[in-house]
Amino acid sequence: MAELRMAGKNLPAVLRDVVDYRKSGLSLNHVVGCPLDCGYCVRHLFDNYDMKKPHLIMSDDNAVETLVTHWAFRANTTPLQIFNRATDPFLPGVKDHLFACLEALDAKGLSNPMLVITRWHIGPDDVTRLEGLSNLRVTVLITWSGIDDQRIEPVDSAIAERSLSTLANHKRRTKSVLYWRPLIAGLNDTDRHLRRASELAEMADATAFTGLFYREQIKAHFKAAGVPEMYDTIARRKILPRELELKIIAAFGMRPLFRKTSCAVAFAHGIADYNGHFGIREVCDICPARQLAICARLHVRPNPETVTALAASVGLDTSDIRISERNIEVLGSQEQQRYFMQHALNYQVHDRAQPHHHGRHGRAEVGWE
Repeated sequence: MAELRMAGKNLPAVLRDVVDYRKSGLSLNHVVGCPLDCGYCVRHLFDNYDMKKPHLIMSDDNAVETLVTHWAFRANTTPLQIFNRATDPFLPGVKDHLFACLEALDAKGLSNPMLVITRWHIGPDDVTRLEGLSNLRVTVLITWSGIDDQRIEPVDSAIAERSLSTLANHKRRTKSVLYWRPLIAGLNDTDRHLRRASELAEMADATAFTGLFYREQIKAHFKAAGVPEMYDTIARRKILPRELELKIIAAFGMRPLFRKTSCAVAFAHGIADYNGHFGIREVCDICPARQLAICARLHVRPNPETVTALAASVGLDTSDIRISERNIEVLGSQEQQRYFMQHALNYQVHDRAQPHHHGRHGRAEVGWE
């Protein structure tokens, strides 16, 4: 196994916490640092963008133990992710730790969904090792944007294309998703980009598309790099204007296309969406009929006692919880509290202070006004 240096004590506190809860599951990130220099990387938000060499925070054994003993972990249920916050899992050196963790979790007999997101090289030997896993339900999401402006994304999109092809040619049990992101209006939505994405989708089990996180730090980075301003405003949620979404959907025709990552993963594995988007029916209006049927069978409005107990277990105020056919609404929550409930119930959980407006699919209001 390639040796990575241990990270120094001056690492931001948010990165020293190796397990955090994200919408697509509990995320394990005990390796930080990445040389790929994608300008829109969330590492800007953690004040860690300049750490180009991957570093270990703790051993793989300790990291796996930290994950499975986390308060929110449920064996065979909680969706998991690995190395999706501060590095790429298939980088040299990092890849050894990826497989060590996947194999350790698999050896425990765990069948949790596991998402591995990469834009880097995947070779036939890597697929063979993924195929050796017998319990974890692994999905490899290949990030592809088609952006050729090196100030924004210096990594050649052809690398992701080759990785997607390698997976298609060698996998059986492992699933793959074309992760089409970030889509930016006027940049990578040309007819050429749409044609190429449609071609690549033929090699994947599903395609998920999403927009751009445009926070102050990312905007400042692009400005310093001389990149023309992409949008007039920053936003807490990803930006994907209505016209761009309609353009993507029209271009894809009948190919399986999903607005949400978990929906694409669910389709690839033939299971119901673990985030319960079925309640937000306008999210699902592009989903294949067979996927809608699967989600419909398992979409059950939870009883108030169960919801109240779950909310209380994560420290939420239970005095004004609202349950509808669409979602559960709580007040004063943090993301990890909502996501834990969401995955336990297969039902959308929103905070009323941050409403999801009808038809906007949980995205920023930019381009939807």
